[in-house]
Amino acid sequence: MAAADELAFHEFEEATNLLAETPDAATTSKSDQVTPQGHVAVAMGSSGSYGAEEEEEVEEEGGDKAALLQEKPQPGFWTFGYYQSFFDVDTWQVLDRIKGSLLPRPGHNFVRHRLRNRPDLYGPFWICATLAFVLAVTGNLTLVLAQRRDPSIHYSPQFHKVTVAGITIYCYAWLVPLALWGFLRWRKAVRERVGPYTFLETVCVYGYSLFVFIPTVVLWLIPVPWLQWMLGALALALSAAGLVFTLWPVVREDSRLAAAALLSTVVLLHTLLAMGCKLYFFQPLPPQQVAVPPHATALGVNTLLPATPARATATS
Repeated sequence: MAAADELAFHEFEEATNLLAETPDAATTSKSDQVTPQGHVAVAMGSSGSYGAEEEEEVEEEGGDKAALLQEKPQPGFWTFGYYQSFFDVDTWQVLDRIKGSLLPRPGHNFVRHRLRNRPDLYGPFWICATLAFVLAVTGNLTLVLAQRRDPSIHYSPQFHKVTVAGITIYCYAWLVPLALWGFLRWRKAVRERVGPYTFLETVCVYGYSLFVFIPTVVLWLIPVPWLQWMLGALALALSAAGLVFTLWPVVREDSRLAAAALLSTVVLLHTLLAMGCKLYFFQPLPPQQVAVPPHATALGVNTLLPATPARATATS
């Protein structure tokens, strides 16, 4: 016991001398070097920084989290999570893309300046739905307004126009971009410098190009034929110009014949869509919907009856 007391006294004396020489030094006894299992010993210096042991532990935890994020599986295309990113747009982005489709400019690429490699399906989906609904409603309103001007016209609701408009618009907005994307992919295999857009970018361009027809269809309610055709031609020119200006940077590296044929086909299909909507949903009233007045019917029957010859009456 005396030896142990003497050893402890010598340690205390050495520690006192060390503290006197270096006041910032820290001392630990042998018993303090043993830490309980599962705990980390942290040494805090005069500057207040943590030791290297905790830094290593933080780095290991950060690496584990990064590995977990990298190993997270991507959702399949049959799940809603896969398509969620295509609807992740705000109102200002949609309005900016609509503005770009209404004001096409040469040399101003819609994909590069508006989409910026982030195509969305939110705008094209609602633009197609709105256009189909407006087409069906205005087509029925045209008959209602015609009946008010002429009471002899018989009007009956045509609900099938909603289905026809929806199928026509959505098929055009999806099938035509699909065919265009496939053709450009084939041309890329023929000519390496031809670089097509992705399928979603092509769908997005076509979807936003149809927005100009929504106000045009509403203005078609004005019962002036020449004004209706003029508004339709203006909307067609703006929409087709936006498509041509967007596709030109892709097809200009191709041969002149292929580029001219492709752009002509795009404009022709757009023209057929506009004219088809105008002639089908705003067609003139068919003859069977115009009711014949009763006095006209009686007049027609009397006209068809053969007249009695005056000579025969005098003989009898």
